Amino acid sequence: MSQDFDFGEDTGEVIGRGTWIDKLALDVLNRKDNLKGDHPEIIRTESGLGASGFPHIGSFADASRAYAFKLAIEDLGRKAEFLAFADDLDGFRKVPEGIPPELKEHLGKPVSMVPDPWGCHDSFGQHMSSLLNETIKEAGIEFTPVSAYNLYKTGKMAPQVRKILNKAELAGQIVYDTTGQEKYLEVLPYHAICENCGKLYTTQAMSFDDKKDLVEYHCRDVEIGGSLQEGCSHHGFANINKAEGKLNWKVEFAARWELQQVDFEAFGKDIFESVTCNDEVCKQILDYEPPTHARYEMFLDKGGSKISKSAGNVITPQVWYKYGSPQSLALLTYKRMAGSRNLAVEDIPNYMKEIDFLENVYFGKIKEGNQARKRKLKGLFEYCWHLNPPEKASIQVPYTLLVNLVAVAPKTETEREDFLSSRLEEYGYLRGESNFEDIKERIHYAENWVADFEQMEEVTIKLNDQQKSAIQSLIKILESAETADDIQTAIFESARNNDIQPRDFFKLLYNLLLNTDRGPKLGPYIHTIGNKQVIKTLKKNIS
Repeated sequence: MSQDFDFGEDTGEVIGRGTWIDKLALDVLNRKDNLKGDHPEIIRTESGLGASGFPHIGSFADASRAYAFKLAIEDLGRKAEFLAFADDLDGFRKVPEGIPPELKEHLGKPVSMVPDPWGCHDSFGQHMSSLLNETIKEAGIEFTPVSAYNLYKTGKMAPQVRKILNKAELAGQIVYDTTGQEKYLEVLPYHAICENCGKLYTTQAMSFDDKKDLVEYHCRDVEIGGSLQEGCSHHGFANINKAEGKLNWKVEFAARWELQQVDFEAFGKDIFESVTCNDEVCKQILDYEPPTHARYEMFLDKGGSKISKSAGNVITPQVWYKYGSPQSLALLTYKRMAGSRNLAVEDIPNYMKEIDFLENVYFGKIKEGNQARKRKLKGLFEYCWHLNPPEKASIQVPYTLLVNLVAVAPKTETEREDFLSSRLEEYGYLRGESNFEDIKERIHYAENWVADFEQMEEVTIKLNDQQKSAIQSLIKILESAETADDIQTAIFESARNNDIQPRDFFKLLYNLLLNTDRGPKLGPYIHTIGNKQVIKTLKKNIS
């Protein structure tokens, strides 16, 4: 059964709890221990939080991974801190889907200076940052919030800005050598905020006076993302000790790494060149050893497009929590780093199934002979619980089973609970000390699913001729079967009449009907949800 799930490659080497997280955490420790001179004892991991649109699974994953490394480092006996860095001085480039179109008049301004259309925060950027902060708090992630706007406003970033602008010619050459961009061979890698029109990316920084800490700029037309941003032709000066501008991100990562003494930050492959550029700025200008990195692939929608705020194909953590547990979302971010993954809401039940599998390995219900793989799977489960796993196994009712039962259950709450409780008792899920309260959270996910989608996406499996013949025989009997016993008998007869072992036929039916290898007694279950619904599902697999 373990081969049904892809949890990445097994290295054979057990470090910490046996996962890729532990292996990379050891690399972070080795970098720290090899640094020369004085440096903070605490090890800092960081992720950037975009503040230009609604937080989505990708931005949550950045924070979740960074927190996992914090946990792994602490598990290896060292002090660690996770910094959640809000990019809330970035420019407002595009009005994302779901945002009031009136904000178009603020395009080009820093998001921290765009009004909050909902009126509950000081700015649009603060509103968006708070949404992600709330989400990662809900996931049980502990972090130290950091605001780019505050770092610039208080002058804390000024020493790094000064170093880079004083070596702007070298910075421009590094940008050109690593990314091929020629722009910063002519202008400084700094975006002043125009004091006249308030725009960020329309300004060109021409010179820097390091005695007055002033950047001279001109506000001119510029093309951003295929659209023209009009400058106002203003000529002015920006003070680097205030939030009157910011470094370009091809050098800004380096500045914040050195300022905060960051030891680890992961990045998506789409910004590989920018990270390489910032690493060189660290070495050649800031005299700081760049953090350890890990490159991850992006989450794609089912059409193969990158999930993004501006594209409007966002799956938010809040949506995930409607249908799945925090641990299943953690698994999405922890199961592996390499390889892009197509993602849709319909995948959430599969991640719930994978968490159940890991739990069964953890509590010894599923035997894993390879000790290194066993340690890795158990470690992965522990990380999904932030290294505080439950003391006993949960009641694992297949997601599809719950959805199908909820779909046919009475609508009033009391009657629905009585119906579900009696069926789950009959199917053997509620026995001994187990009770209905232990499973209410799972039922809540299933109720949300039924309310929004009515039923599960049906499983399709490639069947051989023998299996198709047995399914056809079963369908014919189901069309007239009246009792649960009739249905149970029909399954045995359909298997035997087609020379299939009954246990193999039952397993096939469980996979087709419940997306699992085992489940309740099928006769009573099929009788409960209705022969017509089951026949409809079975016919899709033999057409």
